[in-house]
Amino acid sequence: MRKAESSRDAAACPPCSVSSIERRFCQERTPAVELQKASRAFSLLELVIVVGIIGLLLVLISPWFTSIKGGTDVTSAAYTIKGVLDAARTHAKANNTYAWVGFSGSIGSTVTGKVALYVVASKDGTDLGTSVNQPPGNRIDITAKVTPVGKVMRLDNAHIGDTGSPTNDGTDFEGRPAVNRNYRIGAEGSMYDSDYYFSWQETQFDRWIRFNPRGEAVVKGGATKITQYAEVGLLPTHGTALAASISPASGNLVAIQISGFGGHVRIYRR
Repeated sequence: MRKAESSRDAAACPPCSVSSIERRFCQERTPAVELQKASRAFSLLELVIVVGIIGLLLVLISPWFTSIKGGTDVTSAAYTIKGVLDAARTHAKANNTYAWVGFSGSIGSTVTGKVALYVVASKDGTDLGTSVNQPPGNRIDITAKVTPVGKVMRLDNAHIGDTGSPTNDGTDFEGRPAVNRNYRIGAEGSMYDSDYYFSWQETQFDRWIRFNPRGEAVVKGGATKITQYAEVGLLPTHGTALAASISPASGNLVAIQISGFGGHVRIYRR
């Protein structure tokens, strides 16, 4: 019997030359070590539960991260548009000419989530006749009479549309000046396209804001003269679907307003 116990003791401890006290310590320590190793292991059920919890958390927080991304996209787009408008106005004043900021893509009732911006300037320093209305159905291509100012700017996950009339509820966004539909770039309907358009890189720009040598702004041209304010309404999108609405109010809305006489640009956010 003692011989069998000695054999087990020898198997439990590493083969080494140790004293009887050390061997006894090894014999007492071994079961505790084995128990500790066993307690550190996860069962298959525990792993399944942990994976399930992680999956549930991802499902719950994914809309929050999507909302953050949408807000970031629309904020970046708003400041890009403001920068383009400021650059066009500066170019018109510095060069004593007329400059146009063209808008194309996701505008009005057409939602693609992709917007193109392009600045051009008059080659001869005139307004190229864009202050005169054309007969119904007659549109004029002014591409050959303008020169590019910079490159085409493209915005993703953005739509230029209607951000609604201000409700004056005390917030900065709802307290902004009201703008007539004729002076909103994002108004729905082809009747709000200009009689004059220009193209670049297979993109046609039917809507624009024009700055004169004094920095004054006009939308569309023709009968739409200089007004107190013009507006570019900006809404975020998820692909080809709008990620914000006016009624009921939801999501991130941005209104970029341009003062007609001063040409100054201001951003209002909800």
